[in-house]
Amino acid sequence: MSSHPVAETVASLMPRAKAELTELVAFKSVADFDQFPRSESEAAASWITAALRAEGFEDVAVLETPDGTQSVYGRLAGPEGARTVLLYAHYDVQPPLDEAGWTTPPFELTEREGRWYGRGTADCKGGFVMHLLALRALKANGGVPVHVKVIVEGSEEQGTGGLERYAEQHPELLAADAIVIGDSGNFRVGLPTATSTLRGMTMLRVKIDTLEGNLHSGQFGGAAPDALGALIRVLDSLRAEDGSTTVDGLTGDERWQGLQYDEEQFRLDAKVLDGVGLIGSGTVADRIWARPAVTVLGIDCPPVVGATPSVQASARALISLRVPPGMDAAEATKLLQAHLEAHTPWGARVSTEQIGQGQPFSADTTSPAYAAMAEAMAVAYPGQEMQYAGQGGSIPLCNTLAALYPAAEILLIGLSEPEAQIHAVNESVSPEELERLSVAEALFLRNYAAG
Repeated sequence: MSSHPVAETVASLMPRAKAELTELVAFKSVADFDQFPRSESEAAASWITAALRAEGFEDVAVLETPDGTQSVYGRLAGPEGARTVLLYAHYDVQPPLDEAGWTTPPFELTEREGRWYGRGTADCKGGFVMHLLALRALKANGGVPVHVKVIVEGSEEQGTGGLERYAEQHPELLAADAIVIGDSGNFRVGLPTATSTLRGMTMLRVKIDTLEGNLHSGQFGGAAPDALGALIRVLDSLRAEDGSTTVDGLTGDERWQGLQYDEEQFRLDAKVLDGVGLIGSGTVADRIWARPAVTVLGIDCPPVVGATPSVQASARALISLRVPPGMDAAEATKLLQAHLEAHTPWGARVSTEQIGQGQPFSADTTSPAYAAMAEAMAVAYPGQEMQYAGQGGSIPLCNTLAALYPAAEILLIGLSEPEAQIHAVNESVSPEELERLSVAEALFLRNYAAG
């Protein structure tokens, strides 16, 4: 770490940051209120509200967004005439999945082998703590040189679009000259990275019906159309022999021009089992950052335990399609729906329902804000030059903000490097990354103010 005064201040603040992140991680703030209590998310929002007020933020408000969740907003005034920077994070988290698979409890921050484990440590409660550290370091070293707005979302992981719709209804609220989305991550620990593209996404439920009710497979099997069998045929049609995504009318030959992802390193990062091949064609970067990718997220059908010898009358699946930059998510949705209908066999009845959508995002990396961030990263990561990478995931708010504020410069940084295992069991954050990125953000704000 640099001996820069800002870096020294951040280093001194790390014990407090760990204590605060421990408190935040303890909230089971999954914005799926069929599975987790709404009170847990509301308590997390209250904690963030108090934290912003304690830092001197004004106009702090809990925003009731149209999807029934809460986002937290605050404004910190800078010098007269200064630029405005919006800092984004989200406090909602993914479900812990299989709690038995966690080495330590998912909602208890636990230090182990130099990392802090717990759901949300990297994605993205740690992102909010990163913003706090950066602002505190600037206050201790001459003051915050820009106007700062902070928005902390409460339902990003659900993709239900509450904050996007709220922002569209209140377009002045989040207006800024530059926007730092603290929900991305370095390509690798210790390699400073700005995420320059995001794939968009669409999610569809597909339902297939063939019979008025289930039938005995001995009496009717062989002639009675099996809805589950039909669904399997449909889902299989979404992939070529090599595993590439095949949706009729959707191109899949785009190339990624930036930082490349070594295939063996990807196998290690993804924890691919020995002897199991990767899917798709082209480079790994082509496949995960520049091309569409379909995933079957879930299937409604009888579980193996307790299954009866029946021909299924109905079956349902949830399908995700990641949409690369340059492709319109709404058009991709229509193509996916048409593909599912066209590939349903035996005249079975098929219906589709869209339950989420976000457009892909591509940043202007030639903007002054990127130069200011690159300079800041070089101090926070001595001897390293900032890299540009894509991210296969989606942050739909990026496109909403880009549409609302076309002149704003949007940067994506964060704590979700491969070892963090976000969305999986044993999610963790590197405290060294939290420290360095907090320094980088603080110095970015200073550089951007002076630019």
